[in-house]
Amino acid sequence: MKELTRAEEQIMQILWKIERGFVKDILKEFPEPKPAYNTVSTIVRILQDKGFVDHKAYGRTHEYYPLVPREEYTKSRMSNLVRDYFSDSYEKMVSFFAREKKISTTEMEEIIKLMEEEIERQKNKEK
Repeated sequence: MKELTRAEEQIMQILWKIERGFVKDILKEFPEPKPAYNTVSTIVRILQDKGFVDHKAYGRTHEYYPLVPREEYTKSRMSNLVRDYFSDSYEKMVSFFAREKKISTTEMEEIIKLMEEEIERQKNKEK
């Protein structure tokens, strides 16, 4: 999956949130200082060229909506992050955040619980 620029990703985050909208609707969701209307319009067209967004035309105006689900993009980005920064090892990634104290004890316990549940689910699926 193609990687998005920061500006493109920001617009995709808004479209995933509002599900569909015109450029003016996307612009409303930006914090101050808001980008120019033409800037947002240009980036949305780039996203359309990349296959992330499509539109429905109403005369000369277009209502845009995401083609790529947020979960699919997140999965791709996380896979790239793990591959590029943690030698394709989720263990190294979790270890990094634990060492950097970016994960609280409570969060680590929750991760362990989720992992144990997933291990059980996969074991039951193999039977």
